[in-house]
Amino acid sequence: MNSTLNKVMLIGHLGDDVKMHYFKSDSCIGKFPLATNETYINKETGEKITSTEWHNIVVRNKAAELCEKYLSKGDKIYVEGRIKSRQWQAEDGSTKYITEIQAVDFTFLTTKKESEANKENKSVEPTKNANFDAENNGLPINDLPF
Repeated sequence: MNSTLNKVMLIGHLGDDVKMHYFKSDSCIGKFPLATNETYINKETGEKITSTEWHNIVVRNKAAELCEKYLSKGDKIYVEGRIKSRQWQAEDGSTKYITEIQAVDFTFLTTKKESEANKENKSVEPTKNANFDAENNGLPINDLPF
């Protein structure tokens, strides 16, 4: 097999809001940290341990604008992309390295706005409609079946 593969699939929670950077050429990138958790039980102590791994996610152009509009810290997202490592010279002359996930595809799993709306809807009692009979599976009272 001569081909190679660089593919990452992650499901996690945003560690911060999406940070945008705009360029002169009408393009932009958005960056945000994504936390993924692994939970296991220590066999010696029986203690439940959660290990968190942080990933630097980068999205581009329209995808970045969508993420900025709909996502905020704590939201759950599925990200598919590729690993990209880069380096640069810092102001102090040292060489800095970073590994990022260049997002190719993503799906919003839960957003805070969505979660808050669901909580509000669940706390409100559903109103009864006088024209419908609860004993008749919610069908209108005088509804003829033909």
